[in-house]
Amino acid sequence: MSGMIAAIDLGSNSFHMIVARESDGQLQVRDRLREMVRLAAGLDSRGHLDGAARQRALECLRRFGQRLAGFSPGSVRAVGTNTLRKARDPLFLREAEQALGHPIEIIAGVEEARLIYLGVAHGLPDSDENRLVVDIGGGSTELILGKRFEPLELESCYMGCVSYSQRFFADGTISEKAMRSAVIAARLELQTLEDDYRQSGWGQAVGASGTVKAVGEVVRAMGWCEEGITLEAMRRLAEELVNIGQIDSLDKLSGLKQERLPVFAGGVAVLLAIFESLSIEQMQVSDWALREGLLYDLLGRIRHEDVRERTIVALSERYRVDPAQAARVEDSARDALQQVAGAWALQGEETEHLLLWAARLHEIGLAIAHSSYHKHGAYLVANSDMPGFSSSEQRLLAILIRGHRRKFPCSLFKEMDSEQKRRLQRLCILLRMAVLLHRSHTASGSPAVVFNAEGKRLRLTFPEGWLNDHPLTEADLAQEAEYLQSVKYTLEFS
Repeated sequence: MSGMIAAIDLGSNSFHMIVARESDGQLQVRDRLREMVRLAAGLDSRGHLDGAARQRALECLRRFGQRLAGFSPGSVRAVGTNTLRKARDPLFLREAEQALGHPIEIIAGVEEARLIYLGVAHGLPDSDENRLVVDIGGGSTELILGKRFEPLELESCYMGCVSYSQRFFADGTISEKAMRSAVIAARLELQTLEDDYRQSGWGQAVGASGTVKAVGEVVRAMGWCEEGITLEAMRRLAEELVNIGQIDSLDKLSGLKQERLPVFAGGVAVLLAIFESLSIEQMQVSDWALREGLLYDLLGRIRHEDVRERTIVALSERYRVDPAQAARVEDSARDALQQVAGAWALQGEETEHLLLWAARLHEIGLAIAHSSYHKHGAYLVANSDMPGFSSSEQRLLAILIRGHRRKFPCSLFKEMDSEQKRRLQRLCILLRMAVLLHRSHTASGSPAVVFNAEGKRLRLTFPEGWLNDHPLTEADLAQEAEYLQSVKYTLEFS
């Protein structure tokens, strides 16, 4: 479907999908789908999903997938948040991708916060004031300070409407003691960010997503607030929940939807704690959140305004990567990829991005130490906050950097399915070749090497006499041929 893009937010409580078309630089929403899946309610302490939660999720994704029939690869972005971050069930993820018909990324909390802010900011009038954006999900809460479209501070806290409802109101009773305990627990989670956020300050506080919207509807329907949500209304709401006393009886509250009853008390406790911790007097309610942020981020990638590119540049500068050497390795990696992409099934923009980003960051670990710098570099990439990157993208990038020299790290590929394993091993081999060709770190450049690939065989052909004049490179290639035997690849050169 030309011009159509879609974003899917696989949250801990609800799954959302939004479909839009770009027109004159603006997104025109064409469709919205939302289902209460309650994925977090089916996750046990070992990270396993029960059968009922799996079934609800997969049935929902099949319906979403039907709506996405005809959408081209790259026009859909689906992300999983807190519950899928905790889940230890790769089979479920594969089944979910099959049901949806598109890849699913698991994103870190700070990346979720960045995307939420991007979505909310696009739904607000332009302003030079700082904004505080709050999003309470099923298992995590994101708090972001930003100005215009740029986040300044990003935090993701382990508290949400589902997790706090299960933790403090599991028996269905809303007592004063339980409500107080829930609010105190949330305030403890917020302690580490209170001072920094208050010192930075903001002119506008905005809340997004299900809990905040539900609270806004209730306080307005109850006549406690004409617009948005106030601190006084929050305190009256918490008191009213205690007076009602039972989760099953919360339908007495005007404006509260039936589907929200099981998780409402936990969400109210978290939101009240945020109001009190950050001294918020009034909060505006936004209709836009993570899924709208996903759309704008996807649109940026389509326009080649990818925030991931800025992240790579920022990391390179922070750790003082030699830009000339990184550029040389990147050019050789690109040249090698272009020659073998067809034979090794390495086509696609995302595949090329992964290899070239690894080439640009392969020496990042030198900022720590020269000894084992490939291991240091892998650690930095795997554990840094990298705006725009999913958790899986960071992991794959770290594996390439870890594997770019010395013995081939076979163990890092063991948990992958056969297709992903084959793809990443081949990218790793190409990166190793590019690095090897520039071991001297000189500007003289590498020769015009012809790469030929067939199955598990790679052949490099150099200009006549070049290897005789460069015995160190010839020795490196001989050593590399031995390393690659561990993954049953044959390297030939002449």
